[in-house]
Formats: sequence, structure tokens, C-alpha cells
Amino acid sequence: MQSKPIALTILDIVSIIALGVSTYFALVFAPTEAVMGNVQRVFYFHIGTAWVGLVGFVLAAVTGIIYLVTKDMKWDRIEVAAVEVSTMFFFITILLGSIWARPAWNTWWTWDPRLTTAAVTELIYIAYFMLRAGMEDPEKRARFGAVYALLGGLSAPITFMVIRLFRTIHPVVVGNQSAAAQGRL
Repeated sequence: MQSKPIALTILDIVSIIALGVSTYFALVFAPTEAVMGNVQRVFYFHIGTAWVGLVGFVLAAVTGIIYLVTKDMKWDRIEVAAVEVSTMFFFITILLGSIWARPAWNTWWTWDPRLTTAAVTELIYIAYFMLRAGMEDPEKRARFGAVYALLGGLSAPITFMVIRLFRTIHPVVVGNQSAAAQGRL
């Protein structure tokens, strides 16, 4: 078994320290928001985990294309790693969103377009692992996984854009929302 590279060990330590510092800043140092109170602190992690999840799904689609062109298994490993990390981060995003939604909307879940597309995206990538687990041949598994990641990657921009296209209660965080898409419960 190979030993862990020293650079990766250093990166692990720096990441743990950075996570601890950011948690302190979000939960202790940041002032309490005037309207929402302490529940607003959830957003410091909710938005970051959403971005990691969605960008990782797009990265998985891109590496899937590269694998299909090159047939280099390195790209398959990168694709799987991107989907693994993104699926976990996106699950955390949905969980944190529900924690915020309870005091804000008086419900843990509503079938809002953003929430529905986020749940569908998460299920698409859980099914990705089921697809890969059902195949023994590594090349066939990589090929099918790459095609699936490419098609599943379409759900990430849809999830991002849905609040700009439909009437929704989910806030628009980046960019302008259309006047027709503004709505409240």
C-alpha cells in the first residue's frame, strides 16, 4: 500500500483548520441578522455547499466527455470522485435548506421548483452509483457512468436557473431574478 503524499497530508491539516475557523466565524463571530436571527447563520454553509455540489456535477459531466474521447481511466476516477463529493455536499445543501425553511416558511419542505429540482438532481446522482455498482467490467462501467454523468450534468444548470424561470419562494442569491418569477407563499 502506498503511503500518503506529504502534500496531501498538509492539505488535510490546512483544510481541517480552515473548516474550524470558518465554522467559528459563521456560528460565533458573525453578527446576528436582524430579521431572521440565528437561523440566518445556516446560509454561510448552505450556499457554499450548493455551489460545490452543482459545480462538481458539471465537472463530472466534463470529465465524462473527456473519458469518452480519450478512454483514459484517470478521467473516470476523477468523474467518480467529483460525483461522490458533489452528492454529499448537495445532500448537506438540502438538509441545511430544510433547517432554514422551518422557521422561515413554517415547513421543513415545500414543493417549490428549486427544491424539487434539487431533490431530483440528488436522486439522479444516487442512481449514478447504483448504475456503476451493477456493472463488473471496468470499461463498460466507465463508459456507462460517463454517459450518465453527462446526461445527469444537465440537471445542475436547470436547478440553478429554475428560480429565474418560475414563480418560486426560494430567494435568488446570484444575479437578477425576473419580475415574473418573484413570488411568496
